[in-house]
Amino acid sequence: MRKALSISAIVLASSMALGGTATAFAADTTSPAADASPTARPTQTGLKLSTSAAKPGDSISFEMRVPDGSTHLSVSSEALGDVRMTDGRGGTAKVADVKEGTYGVSLTGTGPDGAKLRATARIVVKADAPKPTPAPSDLRLSQDSGRPGDRIVVTVKTSAKDASVKSAAFTGGQVNLTGDGKGTFTGTATVAPDVKTGYYGVDAYAGGKKFDTVKFSTEAKATPDVKPVKPTVKPVQPLRPSEHRTPKGSVNTGQAPAGTDTDPTRG
Repeated sequence: MRKALSISAIVLASSMALGGTATAFAADTTSPAADASPTARPTQTGLKLSTSAAKPGDSISFEMRVPDGSTHLSVSSEALGDVRMTDGRGGTAKVADVKEGTYGVSLTGTGPDGAKLRATARIVVKADAPKPTPAPSDLRLSQDSGRPGDRIVVTVKTSAKDASVKSAAFTGGQVNLTGDGKGTFTGTATVAPDVKTGYYGVDAYAGGKKFDTVKFSTEAKATPDVKPVKPTVKPVQPLRPSEHRTPKGSVNTGQAPAGTDTDPTRG
């Protein structure tokens, strides 16, 4: 006499015949995970990205598969920024300016029964077209020479966020520059009062790094003009009678001495 199988035995036999296969939520960009905690109930959790590859600056969206009533859901990744969760089970993010490579994306949260939820996905970040090389920084002076007290307009053009100029030829040694927000920085330097005649270097910095040095010549103030001293000439005063002096010797007046006969006919 054959014994009838119980209902539990029938179910067990059927399960063994089918191989006991189970279905999991998985895709190229998703991986299911369940909390391994002994108190956690097995749950199917998944994260799916709208694309598996993107470049910095791209916007992507994502979908979350979590049990109803799940809370504290969060999506994070080194490759993503500005992550925004929608009211449903999804959200958007922007690919950050990171190096090329494959990055993990994590979903975390808490299930309705208090169990921790976790799922991961991957995104490949590919660099965009090479960024244009910024124009080299440039330094210009309103004039390349000066004397003490002269004011020199300094202009620096750069893609850096700050710029400065230094020189021993200028008062204070450094020129404060103001940017216009479009890459141009300007300021006014004053040639130092004690500068000596010669050549000085003017160093320009952008982003904290020196990018150029130009030559600036100076001429110290000349010695004040010296007015020639005019000799003092006293007016000639006529001699007083008492100061007259008779010169020694005779003076040829063209006349013969008294008592001399100059007639040739006389013997």
